[in-house]
Parts: sequence; structure tokens; C-alpha cells
Amino acid sequence: MGRADAEALDRAVARVVDTANCSGCGACTQLDAGLAMALDAEGYARPVRGTAAPAPVPGAAATFDRICPGRRVASPRPPGAEVHPTLGPVVSAWEAWASDPEIRHRGSSGGTLTALVAWLTENGEQASFTGARAAAAEPRRTVSVTITSRDEALASAGSRYAPVASVAAPGALAPGTGLVGKPCEVSAARALLDGAPATGSTPLLLSFFCAGTPSQHATDALVRELGVPDDAGLRDLWYRGRGWPGHFTAEAADGRTVRTTYDESWGRHLGKATQWRCKICPDGVGESSDVTAADFWHTDAKGYPVFTEGDGTSALLARTPRGHEVLQRAFAAGVLTGRALDLDALAGVQPLQVSRRSTLLGRLVGARLAGRPVPRYTGFGLARLALGDWRETARTAKGSFRRVQRARRGAVGAR
Repeated sequence: MGRADAEALDRAVARVVDTANCSGCGACTQLDAGLAMALDAEGYARPVRGTAAPAPVPGAAATFDRICPGRRVASPRPPGAEVHPTLGPVVSAWEAWASDPEIRHRGSSGGTLTALVAWLTENGEQASFTGARAAAAEPRRTVSVTITSRDEALASAGSRYAPVASVAAPGALAPGTGLVGKPCEVSAARALLDGAPATGSTPLLLSFFCAGTPSQHATDALVRELGVPDDAGLRDLWYRGRGWPGHFTAEAADGRTVRTTYDESWGRHLGKATQWRCKICPDGVGESSDVTAADFWHTDAKGYPVFTEGDGTSALLARTPRGHEVLQRAFAAGVLTGRALDLDALAGVQPLQVSRRSTLLGRLVGARLAGRPVPRYTGFGLARLALGDWRETARTAKGSFRRVQRARRGAVGAR
């Protein structure tokens, strides 16, 4: 049965990858030790058959169909949660920041996730967390790491706008641990955990608002454009943090430091290189987590975020009773400082997340009409949101239809 299960899983994985619906989360590698994640020619993380012999779990293909974000995603309904139309289920909401000034400075916004990870590992509540940081040997790359202390949490602070598959890391979902991951990673992890026997302490899932995963090529090109050639070694590279919102910064081995603003790095370079699956994501807000963090931006007169440097501030959403309890204790212990947050105020400073979900049905319909399969999404209220602005939904559907048609024609012409 092992070979048959592996072949069935390979076919299921190939269908998702070949239709560009793979998010690169790495959850499929949890179903077969013979699968591994690697960068493809376009610079995105994709599952491949590795050197290890196939070792699928029984019924791997059926489990894959249930947990893969390229197949389906369901909006959860935790007990005690209010469901906001664009922010998802929320037990409690907070404007917050790390009380430790060093952690607050190093973090992408208020350093809240870094503070929680440092606190929970050092007080022994969680044995470790799986997170991500720059690769030591090649800081242009992003790798999964195991965090067991404040120092390791600090080393992993700040966003990484590049492919990484933390669910694929060894021990990422072991009892007594935690995971800090993109919404698609956390969605897949939650689905895996919901379908598994309860053993010990279920991993604590932390996430963040996500606008998509850019190609690795975008990071390489930006470093090159800033004046550091591909063959030059780097000592460090960070995308944000060390100030808020922080600068994209690369430190070359020869002592040079190059940088550019967050607005420039994301808005003109990285954000344009996000993969297709991210463009049709129903959940950029981490609905399946226990706790989700987001930037709580200052805004201009039109309501759009401004990126002047300042002290970072996070929005924290407790998605589950467990997440709420962790945050309550973190505030009481002085790990976090903050106050209650109005959800509509958060939605008001996250226009990308709101507009993306509100027009997503149009994007899905346009892609489907152009012949591209799309994942199944349930519980997100996409039809209701689309009807709220049917003209914009229709415009989005038309644009999506045209883009998919052009992409399909290009793929045919390249054969």
C-alpha cells in the first residue's frame, strides 16, 4: 500500500502545483517523509520528491485533499468568537506592543509575537516554536528555525518577505511546541491537528496579516539593484523591523550596507512578485491561529497607511479562548502593554486585506471562466461581500479573466 499511497499523493500534489494553486506551506511533507520543499524555477517553494524513500501515512491523498490550502480552506468558528466580515473570528482584540524596548524595536510592528515566543519558551510553557529567519550561510534566503529562548526569538524577529515552508520543519507540530507561520501555513497546520489524535499539549498557533509570498527572485533582484551583486557575500539581510516599519537592509561581507524604505521595497519590488495562490487567498488575516498580529498603521487623510518611522504598534487578535487566555496572562505579566481595540478601526487601516476579500469572488469567477481551477473556500462570506459592491466585483472578474487567459497563452507559447 505504501507505493500506491505515494503515487496517489503525488498525483494530488501535482494537480495543485500544476494549476498554480500551491501556496508553498509545506504541509504535504508531513504526510510523506519522501517529500521535501525546494525553490522552483520561478523562485517559489514547491513540494518535490526528495532523496528519502516514499513513506506516506495511510490515506495520505485523502488527508492532503482535506488540509491543503490549494484544495480547500474553511473559516473556523471557535467558541466565544465574534465573526467580523473581513477580519474573521475574534474573541478579543488589542492594540499592543512588547513592553521590552529591545523586542519592540526589533519586531516588524510592536514586537508582540516575538515577545510572546520569548516569554512562553523561557517560562517553559512551550518547549519551542518553529519560526523563520535569514539563513546564516546566505542571508538572502529564508529558512525555518527552532526557537527555544529569548535570544533565538530576537534573532528571528521581523518579517521575511520570501518563500519559507515552516510547516515542513522537523517537529513543527510536535506536542508542547508552537508555530509562527503565514495564514496558509497555520490553516494547514490547524487542519492537520484537527484530524489527528490528541496527544499531549496541542501546538500553539501564532500568525500575522499577510499580503502574499513574493518570489525569491524579487529579493535577489532588489539586493542587486541596490548595488550588491549576486556573487557578493552578505552578513545579514532584513526586510523590516529594527524600527517601524523599518527599512529593507542588506549588510555585505565587505562592510557595505545598502537599504531602501519599506514602501519602496514592498510597493515597487516584492509585492509585485507574489505568487498566484496569494492573489486568490481568502484569508490574509490568519483566521485559523490562536493569536494573530497585524500592523496597526497610522493613516493619511484618505485612510491609507503612512510609513514614517516611529515606535511599532501591533493589533493583536485572540482567535480562540486559548489565545485570549495567553494574551490575558501576557498583559498581566507585563510582557505586553496595550488596550482594547475596535475591530472596525483595524479594518480601516488595513485597506488591502479588506479590498482583497471584498472582491475575491470576482477574482475566483474570472479565473474559473478562463479555465483555471481554484480552491474551495467556505465560511468566508464572499458572496455577501461581493454583493456589497457588485460593480467592483464585476470589474475584478473581468480583469482576472484576462490575466489568466494571457498567462495560459504564454504558457502554451513557451512549450
